[in-house]
Amino acid sequence: MTTSLRQRVRAGDPAAFGELFDQGSRRVYNHAYRLLGDWSAAEDTVSLTFLEAWRGRNRVQADGESLLPWLLGIATNVARNLARARRRHSAAMGRLPAPREEPDFADDVADKLDVLSAARTAQEALSTLRRPEREVFALCVYAELDYTAAAEALDIPVGTVRSRLSRARARLRDVAIPAAAHEEVR
Repeated sequence: MTTSLRQRVRAGDPAAFGELFDQGSRRVYNHAYRLLGDWSAAEDTVSLTFLEAWRGRNRVQADGESLLPWLLGIATNVARNLARARRRHSAAMGRLPAPREEPDFADDVADKLDVLSAARTAQEALSTLRRPEREVFALCVYAELDYTAAAEALDIPVGTVRSRLSRARARLRDVAIPAAAHEEVR
């Protein structure tokens, strides 16, 4: 006596479930799609239907014909549960406060990139100075010390601070002007 598909499914035969899937998955999908109107939800329904069928295989009657009505009954319940979950999710999302308007940060990023580029250019220009000129320039321009305070910080005469700062400014002008003239040519 041959064992029916129903009996094999009831017994938990994986090959029987493979056959059941091959026979019924397309019909379950189409049914779920008609109920839900969403192909992705219909695919989820197919997966969950066969999972539930596997879990409930012991409830399959040993005698009978096609298992399709049983599968479609499970699919109907699964689709109903998915639709309910979607409604609950949608309602929960509707209760959330509206997202606040975020300012466009593109201008800030562009400004920061410009500042970084200018800082890089300035650093490159400063690197052309000799160390004593760079130190005086940093103290007088960046740290905003007057000549006397810079002279005191470096322990050099005020006149030396003035001459080094003058040479630094002239050198930086020489470096900056050709670069600016080159930019205008482009």
